Amino acid sequence: MSEVKISAEPRTEFGKGGARRTRRAGLVPAVVYGHGEAPRHIAVPAREFAAAIRHGGINTVFELVGPDGAKTLALPKAIQRDPLKDTYEHIDLVIVKRGEQVTVEIPVHLVGEAAKGTLVMTEHDKISIAAEALHLPEFVEASIEGLEAGSHVTAGDIKLPRGAQLVADAETIVAVVSLAPTAEQLEGEAAEAPEAAEAEAAEAEETVAAEA
Repeated sequence: MSEVKISAEPRTEFGKGGARRTRRAGLVPAVVYGHGEAPRHIAVPAREFAAAIRHGGINTVFELVGPDGAKTLALPKAIQRDPLKDTYEHIDLVIVKRGEQVTVEIPVHLVGEAAKGTLVMTEHDKISIAAEALHLPEFVEASIEGLEAGSHVTAGDIKLPRGAQLVADAETIVAVVSLAPTAEQLEGEAAEAPEAAEAEAAEAEETVAAEA
């Protein structure tokens, strides 16, 4: 993955009011730090940043280009989003260097199909790896092809790209394969749910009456 160039304007307004004005201007407030440098408050174009994240994922490396032409490579460390507006509120960026190994969390995609009559449960959808800053994979794949009930996939089972190393515990369980419930079992659970709810309600009433 190559770096994505993006303009970085110095930010002089702070606080909620300043952040709102920055966002209204189509920018996202951000801070960039690391490698012994003092934190710098900047603003980056919201549309360009969002497009880069959609295309390359959370571990996209950005080449921040200042008004004076100065360039800094940085990796998103924390991103605050507004879940209702689906907009970016603030970004923390950490400075990286070419050839530097960085530790990041990578999404895990399950591929293949487990044996018939099984149910696959995801235990961890991300794992930590270390890789060169400009060669971070967007995701890694974990195969569940043909796995029988009782099987599981661990972080150590995942084949990583060349140059990447596993940081997470190799025994971390990524996915578990179990027997899928039968139609009769599902119907039984559905029938038991109202009875359980009624029993809980009755118990609550008895507790209230006793306290009174």
